[in-house]
Amino acid sequence: MKFYALQENLRKYLLARIEQGSLTGLGLAQQTGFQQAHISNFLNRKRGLSLAGMDRILDDQKLSVVDLLEPAELRHRAEAEGSTLEHLQSVMLVDAKVAVSQPMLTVHMVKDTMKFKKSFLRQMRAASDIDRGQWERFVLMEAPAREAMSMYPRLLPGALVMLDRHYTSLKPYHKTGPNMYAVNHEGGARLKYVEVAGDRMVLRPHNPAYPVEVIPLPTMGKANHSIVGRICYVGLEP
Repeated sequence: MKFYALQENLRKYLLARIEQGSLTGLGLAQQTGFQQAHISNFLNRKRGLSLAGMDRILDDQKLSVVDLLEPAELRHRAEAEGSTLEHLQSVMLVDAKVAVSQPMLTVHMVKDTMKFKKSFLRQMRAASDIDRGQWERFVLMEAPAREAMSMYPRLLPGALVMLDRHYTSLKPYHKTGPNMYAVNHEGGARLKYVEVAGDRMVLRPHNPAYPVEVIPLPTMGKANHSIVGRICYVGLEP
């Protein structure tokens, strides 16, 4: 990975923190000893940073160069550690909000990784009539407590669910029961069975103690524009 790409990932990280409200350009300048204009120019891609300048910001933000590597490169390096890992693939664990809204993942979004057999992932059938070619296919997230309880006993609070974000079809994957989906609704993750009734999406829980949600179809008029993916694996947090 080249130095320019590392700088770009650092810039993205800082801008994300500023957008979240946990950092300001003025605060960063004061903490690192840079002029505010210097930081502003860097964030706006008008200038780069020297190696010493990057070190000052990395130290201030408690980051290392490894934190700036692309997830795909981290995965490649992890899988190249030894021949015993050649049959495994790393899947990234991210926050639920990230899992349902971000097509591609950057390193600062990744909380952890888990390894799965490549043969297990390759056997998954994709099914979608919308283009998901730019989406990282498999991602892990922790099921929000309320959503997990609404699907009890199929899900439990604290469960990790893996989403196949290339499967947005309402066609049943197995003959034995309906698919569980992650749906992006009002910026959050809903984990439910999904049906379409006219111009409405029906989000149905497994647990009868929880209500059925009926929401409008997205502007495009197709449910799979709101469906993030099929839940293809359920496990417990390591």
